[in-house]
Amino acid sequence: MAHPKRKTSKQRRDKRRTHYKTTAPTVATCSNCGATVRYHRVCPECGYYKGKLAIEKTVSA
Repeated sequence: MAHPKRKTSKQRRDKRRTHYKTTAPTVATCSNCGATVRYHRVCPECGYYKGKLAIEKTVSA
């Protein structure tokens, strides 16, 4: 296995890591209830996906 000849400095290490960023998830509005939903996911509020009922939501009282 390869071994480093010199210690990688903090500056060089951090320069390499500048592109490791998190991005905010892309959200859309549900066409059924208007809640904010992540793309390609079932709406957690009403259970619809692409205008069709995907999961039956129970109402807790």
